[in-house]
Amino acid sequence: MKITLTDDQERAKNLITEWYLNTDDQVFVLSGYAGTGKTFLIDYIVRKVLMLKVGSEAVFVSPTGKAAANLVKNGTLAGTLHSLIYIRDEDDFEVNENGEIVDREELSFIKKEKIGEKIKLIIIDEASMINEAVLNDLLSFGVKCLFSGDGAQLPPVNGTCPLLANPHYTMKEIVRQAADNPIIQVATMARQGQPIPYGNYGDTVCVIRREGLSKADRERLFLKADQIICGRNSTRNRLNDEVRGYKGLKKSERLPTEGEKLICTLNDWEKPLDTGKKFHLVNGIIGTASDIQEQEDELATMEFKADFLDYGVKVPFDIGIFLNGKYKHAYGQRAVHLANGLTVHEYNYGVLRRFKAVAEEPICRFEFAYAVTCHKAQGSEFDFVIVFDESWVFGEERNRWLYTAITRAKEKLLIIR
Repeated sequence: MKITLTDDQERAKNLITEWYLNTDDQVFVLSGYAGTGKTFLIDYIVRKVLMLKVGSEAVFVSPTGKAAANLVKNGTLAGTLHSLIYIRDEDDFEVNENGEIVDREELSFIKKEKIGEKIKLIIIDEASMINEAVLNDLLSFGVKCLFSGDGAQLPPVNGTCPLLANPHYTMKEIVRQAADNPIIQVATMARQGQPIPYGNYGDTVCVIRREGLSKADRERLFLKADQIICGRNSTRNRLNDEVRGYKGLKKSERLPTEGEKLICTLNDWEKPLDTGKKFHLVNGIIGTASDIQEQEDELATMEFKADFLDYGVKVPFDIGIFLNGKYKHAYGQRAVHLANGLTVHEYNYGVLRRFKAVAEEPICRFEFAYAVTCHKAQGSEFDFVIVFDESWVFGEERNRWLYTAITRAKEKLLIIR
């Protein structure tokens, strides 16, 4: 099948090829708006132009498991940047006079001495989500790195990496297929700061007033949506309560129930989600809960299945956020699994003295995820997205906020103002 590139893609291809083959520069940064075919182009260059073997000579990675999973779902073998360049520091602990491990808090990782000897190129997707320390560690391996991202999206909340502020090339030409896509059309309007009038845009996009939706409409649409996105945490909480009500759950049922949609809100690099240990339970991973069992010390256990996997993992989690609106356990604290089946906080010495501990691991954090904030949705894509347009909250970043929210949708989009 003959591949025809746009002029924009052709220029990007030539620059990247020249950089890789004929320069000693380690870094190339490619920025590209939604609909420019950035992901397609990079895959084409790697496989057909540079003729590199994906997975051995060329490695695709992303800063987060959820972003890497999107690449995998779209047919590109990918993993996390973290798993490529770091290993867990097994010696990072203290031992008391009884030979027991004490004061274990935040996990420590060390940079690998070397990565795969065959690796000639590392392609980093969602480059804006990389912090400066990780960037420096990555570059220390001396392998050429092609960074890719969308400079029009929101910067990460705590981001300090300036990669996309000065890209080597920015793709701006929307490909023909995307130009006919109403989602790309309204995304372009948002990025350019143009008003998006109420009404229908083809069969896939609708912009409507909040008061234009009846309760029956809200129930039908909210239960059908793959993801609801909003700006404020107060709105997120109200929407999650509303959707749970539509699902027949009473307000008294505060803990997650079987099959409920949850989002992880705390990085846990100690917990792999898959047998290959490519994906870990990190902030922003969305999935479903099953086999929820309340334990002691405001803890519970459940089987959590990420939405991009077919199987789940058992995790202990803090239920304080569900019971009284705030987490009970501090960051880095651990849960202990006992021989009698109970799970308790590591400092519950009374129970620990009576029952043998068989395992211990970090206490995870989750919240309901029928609605999430736009920042939490970054790096993810969903078929049908409802956006509660709260862009006005974000001042000078309002266009970036709305553009980022809109571009989470793959097939259908409803914007509610």
